[in-house]
Amino acid sequence: MSEPLAPVIPAPAPAPAPAGRWRTLDIVVSAVLGATFGVFMAALNAAYAGLGAGAGSPWLLIYLGWLLPAVLAPLIVRKPGSGLFAEMVAASVSVLLVSQWGPDALVSGFLQGVGAEAAFVAFRYRRFDWPVVSLAGAGSATLAFAHDAVLYYQGVTPQLLVLTFAWMVISAAVLMPIVALAIVRALREAGALRGFAA
Repeated sequence: MSEPLAPVIPAPAPAPAPAGRWRTLDIVVSAVLGATFGVFMAALNAAYAGLGAGAGSPWLLIYLGWLLPAVLAPLIVRKPGSGLFAEMVAASVSVLLVSQWGPDALVSGFLQGVGAEAAFVAFRYRRFDWPVVSLAGAGSATLAFAHDAVLYYQGVTPQLLVLTFAWMVISAAVLMPIVALAIVRALREAGALRGFAA
């Protein structure tokens, strides 16, 4: 008479990595994103100066170019602080290359990164859809505008200030999701995002 078979107990599933823990890959990708966009931002700085854009100018629609690292890094890496880190790397590179604003670009970059991070943190880094990207862009642009208004727009009429803010928010909250999500989609289809949830 054969003995009854012992019940098979499945092996425990491996514990998930603690939320928010950074991998070396996350650091490298955030830094590369920041450096790449830092070069782009340096070119944008030169173009902006050449256009003679200022308060109230429709050219402020290109403002999202300075905010992209703060939104793209969280979309790809999905770790708290990734947007701020990437934006600071980008600002540092742009200062070293071409920046008519000098070291103040670092202050602006910090505020832009914080503004974007606030939106992702509000949703606990669990949502990365169009509304959250739009909110992140708007937050980044709002802090950037507050910074610029204090330092660069003194004496500007209230009407021009409102128009300036409107162009910046349209750029960051309306155009940003189109551009940022298209970049992530293109990177995913090219196979460049292996190892990421994006």
